[in-house]
Amino acid sequence: MANAKSMSKSALISHLAEKNELTRKQVIAFMDCLVDTAYKQAKNSFTLPGIGKLVLVNRKARMGRNPATGETIKIPAKKVVKFRVAKAAKDAILVGKK
Repeated sequence: MANAKSMSKSALISHLAEKNELTRKQVIAFMDCLVDTAYKQAKNSFTLPGIGKLVLVNRKARMGRNPATGETIKIPAKKVVKFRVAKAAKDAILVGKK
């Protein structure tokens, strides 16, 4: 199953509409609202129960190296968005794999 393709957005919408007896339009409106809420709440951390959490993390300034020239450069501190996968999701996805 290594060559399995990931589900496209339209396939996901169709699947959710069929499984929940909703119209595609209703599913699209729900997904748009969910995504918009996630973006707005990410700075406070946004949790999608059973899937994971979006969190804003402060990354410290550090020294790096330009791979083309080998020159040492200073990389400034910055904020980055990270997604932490929930333990329930890891357990459900990795069942039987070690």
